[in-house]
Formats: sequence, C-alpha cells, structure tokens
Amino acid sequence: MNEFSDLEGELRGLRPAAPSADLTTRVERALTEAPANVATAGVLPRPRAVPVHWLGLGVGLAAAAAFLILARVSVEKPAKQQPTVAVAPSTAPEIETTLPRTLVPDGVTRVVYHTSDDGLVFPRNSEEPVRRLRSRSRETLQWKDPGTGASLRVSYPTEEVELIPVSGQ
Repeated sequence: MNEFSDLEGELRGLRPAAPSADLTTRVERALTEAPANVATAGVLPRPRAVPVHWLGLGVGLAAAAAFLILARVSVEKPAKQQPTVAVAPSTAPEIETTLPRTLVPDGVTRVVYHTSDDGLVFPRNSEEPVRRLRSRSRETLQWKDPGTGASLRVSYPTEEVELIPVSGQ
C-alpha cells in the first residue's frame, strides 16, 4: 500500500478526548448566568428618510433659471463714441506687402514597425537563390510656413522588399 493509506488508517483510529469535568462545569455556569435579555439578530426598523419635495425643488430651479435668463448682466462696457472727422482719401496707390506663402521642409520620420524574412526564393530569371526580406514602415513628411507658423504633415505606409543574393560556395 502507499503511505497515505497507512496515514488514513491511523487517523480512523483516533477519537476525540473527553472534556474535563472543570470545562463542563464552567460551560454550565456560563449558560445559567447568561442574561435573559440578549439582543438577537432580528429585523431592525429602517431609519426614516427625509422626504424630498420634488414640486418645490422644480419650481425653485425654474424660477432661478428664468431670473438668470431675464436679468442677464452685460459685463462689456459700451464703446465711447468719438466725433467723426472729415478725412480726404489718399491718392497714393496701395502697395501690397504680402509675402508669398512658402512651405519649407521641416522634418522626415520613418518608423519601421514590422520586418520579416521570407527565406530563400528562386526567381525565374536567376540561377542562384536569393533571400527576400520585407519591412513595413510609416513615413511622415512635415513642412512648415515660417511666416505664419502653419505646418503640413503627410504620413503614408510603405513596404520595402529587399532581395539579397546568396552564394552557394
């Protein structure tokens, strides 16, 4: 047999020890001296909730909203009216000083997010095998207008396939 069957047999033979006389007298004395009015687990009354008067609350909110709409305070000061002065139109031609908007290259970013090795490939027009490597990336080109600070960013995915010749030796 295994070691657990021996252990189980020993455990079956064990019996609990009898309580001492001192323990039984102390338990009897504690039960007889227990107070009669001990609180038990019963149904406790629910605490009374304060009722909410929804009608009064709704009327109060409606009155506050109406007051805010009707008594809207304007914090803007009225503009002071200046007296009008007769002005003669100038005869000088207007010269436009606007600079042409030009975009200047600002940066290029290329993030390669996946590369894979397709292993050896035998192209139709070649006598030797080549190893095909693929890389997928995202290129981002950015231009900036120095005059206005405006920028233009173009991002597009790319896939590059590289064929590396393998020498057989």
